[in-house]
Amino acid sequence: MRRPQRLLLLSVGYASLALAAIGAVLPLMPTTVFLLIAAWCFGRASPALRERLRSHPRFGQSLRDWEEHGIIGRRAKRAATLAMAASWLLVAVAFRNLMVSTVAGACMAAVCAFILTRPSHRPDGPGQT
Repeated sequence: MRRPQRLLLLSVGYASLALAAIGAVLPLMPTTVFLLIAAWCFGRASPALRERLRSHPRFGQSLRDWEEHGIIGRRAKRAATLAMAASWLLVAVAFRNLMVSTVAGACMAAVCAFILTRPSHRPDGPGQT
């Protein structure tokens, strides 16, 4: 990989990691999507950094479950669904525009449907909470 591409991927990876850290603290900011982006970028630019993410004590298991089996745990599904519902409510109240609320709600409903249709546990393992 050429140096400019590698630097760009590392920059996006670190920025995504910073946003994921912010999302771990702020209730309406996503964490997982930014971790996935960071893992993807690091996987191409620095496999060692990707492995550090995958072995992280707090986020590593969820990341490995998604990458290996497409699993989203029940707790993450609940958190994502509640965050999207709260975000939609915030959009509806802040903008007070039927079109904006409808488009935002439709997008969030599509994402929610995707999340809820992913498996919650490994086919051979117990359910996650």
